[in-house]
Amino acid sequence: MTDATPPVLESEPSAAAALFGDRIELARSFTASLAEQGETLGLIGPRELPQLWSRHILNSALLAPLLRGRVGDVGSGAGLPGLVLAIARPDVELTLIEPMERRTDWLQSEVDRMALPNVRVLRARAEDLHGNGQLLPLDQVTARAVSALRTLIPLTAPLVRSAGELILLKGGRAQDEIAAAQKVIRKHRLQDVEVLELGGEHGLETTRVVRAVVDP
Repeated sequence: MTDATPPVLESEPSAAAALFGDRIELARSFTASLAEQGETLGLIGPRELPQLWSRHILNSALLAPLLRGRVGDVGSGAGLPGLVLAIARPDVELTLIEPMERRTDWLQSEVDRMALPNVRVLRARAEDLHGNGQLLPLDQVTARAVSALRTLIPLTAPLVRSAGELILLKGGRAQDEIAAAQKVIRKHRLQDVEVLELGGEHGLETTRVVRAVVDP
């Protein structure tokens, strides 16, 4: 009986060059590093390689045009979306917030390897940063695959300045999550809560982003 054939890294989709522009070589370098080390370090699952570009790298990169100023990525993990966004938007300052030491060590090693001057890696839980005057307030906070909105909003909204934004990557049930989170939406004074559907213009699977303004 022979071993199963190991998964092969997905070929780079044509949309990658359009999304990363002259930063595409850095995106390729990061994707190759994540493919090589991600499973061993527990950053990605064993079956993610055949969809690494489309479901993870490009899914994250779709947020890039929405960014401005100082941005925090809560639960950065494998650098999705934070490190991808730092590659795509060198003009934006990214703080990658991650509580697990082995993940922050890997994130910092990738930042150093790619010489990204616009990234800070911070080992912390989001809730422990509330009221931290040295870090806060941020202009925007993002997160991907962290938790449901009713749990995520209390973690992220206090990190954002008045009139700043949450831009949270969510799945196909984004509207249902908004409905279930009405109590915390009111408590944290979120306004203009909307679901953006991205990716279609690049021929990619729809990526849903919950965007909201944090009111004073």
